[in-house]
Amino acid sequence: MSKELADLLFPDVKRTPEDMEKLYPKRELSENSKVTRIGPSPTGFVHLGNLYNAIIAERLAHQSEGIFYLRIEDTDNKREVSGAVETIITAMKFYGIQFDEGAVMDGDRGSYGPYRQRQRKDIYHVFAKVLVERGLAYPCFCSEDTLKRIRETQMQDKKDLGYYGSWASCKSLTLDEIKLKLKQGDEYVLRFRADANETYITVKDDIRGSLTMPANRLDFVLLKSDGIPTYHFAHVVDDHLMRTTHVIRGEEWIPSLPMHIQLFDIFGWKEPHYCHTATLMKMDGTSKRKLSKRKDPELALSYYQEEGYLPEALWFYILTILNSNFEEWAKEHQQSSYLDYTLALEKMSNSGALFDIDKLNDISKEMISRMSAEEVYDKWLSWIEKYHKDYAACLQSNKEMTIKALQVGRTADKIRKDLSTWKQTCTFMSMYFDEFFCREDEFDQSISLDDRNTLISLYSKTIDFTDDKNAWFDKVKYITDKLGFAVNIKEYKKNKDHYKGSIVDITNILRIAITGRSNAPDLWEVSMVIGENCVRDRLQKTLNGR
Repeated sequence: MSKELADLLFPDVKRTPEDMEKLYPKRELSENSKVTRIGPSPTGFVHLGNLYNAIIAERLAHQSEGIFYLRIEDTDNKREVSGAVETIITAMKFYGIQFDEGAVMDGDRGSYGPYRQRQRKDIYHVFAKVLVERGLAYPCFCSEDTLKRIRETQMQDKKDLGYYGSWASCKSLTLDEIKLKLKQGDEYVLRFRADANETYITVKDDIRGSLTMPANRLDFVLLKSDGIPTYHFAHVVDDHLMRTTHVIRGEEWIPSLPMHIQLFDIFGWKEPHYCHTATLMKMDGTSKRKLSKRKDPELALSYYQEEGYLPEALWFYILTILNSNFEEWAKEHQQSSYLDYTLALEKMSNSGALFDIDKLNDISKEMISRMSAEEVYDKWLSWIEKYHKDYAACLQSNKEMTIKALQVGRTADKIRKDLSTWKQTCTFMSMYFDEFFCREDEFDQSISLDDRNTLISLYSKTIDFTDDKNAWFDKVKYITDKLGFAVNIKEYKKNKDHYKGSIVDITNILRIAITGRSNAPDLWEVSMVIGENCVRDRLQKTLNGR
């Protein structure tokens, strides 16, 4: 019956597994070289987990002189979004993920394609036919309503859910019954005939160690009604033929592992090293929870592009999550690229990986602080040309001034780390441009309006843009003393009742009037950049209550 059934279901399949083995031969790589991949679905949502796993897979392959490829797992046609493949490819390129082969914008690159699963339908049918011939697969004609009733009964009787054992009614259909249903045009899926005798399996996970779990007893779906495989079947066939050595994927796939191991065993193929990564978590109050597409915008990779994070910063931060010793290595190798670090699977955590956006910001600040002002200008301009075109025009027409502004605080022994993202840079640098300037902080209300106005008037009269910084500060100290504020901070702390305030209060008023904020770079340096006319105009507007 099995041979006749196989020919009945797959009359056009003439090729054999042996033909496939010749078409996709073993790769000519060294024994220790790893072949890895990522297999995103084209749903239109490229998330942080995609990059997280891509970095692991890319590092494992390239640090072992192996192969890293992109395979588009588009077997779920209902969830596919137009343009999603291009979005995936563009996102991976933006973050510096280098593929050796796989799907590209205009097709495929490599000898083991097609790299889009829907285009590999004929390949899956070769192996599906073999399973039917061996009595290990059968057509199932159960409708959605039938499957729903089975599930409801199982729930009511507190049985394990799924299509198996006595619930798998189509398993016992005769050849004549199958022929009749096919003649009637009844839709069917192809199911795997599970071995119910095996109870437990033990699998080595390269991140989690030895995993023991119940063996698969479900007659799971291999091919859907349109002939397209499920993930369970497709990835097994593809990872074998593409000669994948290490499968990096999220821990949510662990419960499905018995199905996959069973298929590898049935075909007599060497199973790849499975590496199930920890779920990305975040702190929510005092507890950790999984990053959520609905709640957390930072789960989407597009978020980091739209905010203007350095791709290198995200790479660097993910490496700190993956291997706890990476930060120590980075401190000892400050002149080296993070790509020189050797990622180790055994150093990865198997519990929830905590994603800390504040730490990412600190890393980004550190990286930007090490750049030259010219490099910051170029990268910032490249971002705002796409995301903030009004600002781009301002930068382009004020290039020299902008670079001078970006140099403020970069020549000191302790470099300021004000910039974390290009979007935040727009806000921070707005103090230099009249088009975007606004007063973000309020004046200290403990200082009277009369004193504030007197200060600004005196400062306007005494400021001289030919002064050096020391001469400028001497004048600030003179005004401070004249208004009854303490020039010496220590003296002020000892005798607060003798003064209206200190020189800190004086400089804060000037800083807010000129820069719009209380926390800004050196006031003299900022004033030298924006120029005398701008400074005097802002001081006058402050006097006018604007």
